[in-house]
Amino acid sequence: MISKKMSDSLNTHMNLELFSAHLYLVMSSCANEMGLKGAANWFFVQYREEMIHFMKFYTYLTDQGAVIAMPASKALPNKYKSLLDMMQKTLAHENLITACINELTEQAVQEKDHATQIFLQWFITEQIEEENNDRDLIAKLKLVGDTGHGILMIDSEMAQRVFVAPVGSPLAV
Repeated sequence: MISKKMSDSLNTHMNLELFSAHLYLVMSSCANEMGLKGAANWFFVQYREEMIHFMKFYTYLTDQGAVIAMPASKALPNKYKSLLDMMQKTLAHENLITACINELTEQAVQEKDHATQIFLQWFITEQIEEENNDRDLIAKLKLVGDTGHGILMIDSEMAQRVFVAPVGSPLAV
């Protein structure tokens, strides 16, 4: 059983993961509108991963006997200047998620909530990968600048991303 304070914090973060999923779904649509089908795929895969993250929190909370809270979500931006702009906003958002996961972990340590500490370890590792992937794409986009051929090469690379659900995760289908 987790504390009410921890339950509230995890609920808040769970809803942030759902916001993340919706953000990336909108970015997928925006990339598609820009004619960047590969980037649209990349963001759609990101959307699916965030839904897994959301469901991991949901499952953990219900397994702990916590009550789920689902407040209304905020409106999402749906206009971006470029793929570089989208990726920079993606990295900024992932930095926010990392900070939130770190705060949750610190709270779990302070509360001596070992189960939640173990649960959050997967997310700590996941965030390292998320931020690294974003930084790599930003570096490549900065290298090619606004050149169409370079953007198309990166778009083609982004098209290769495939969704792979973690073993035993919810929404694995």
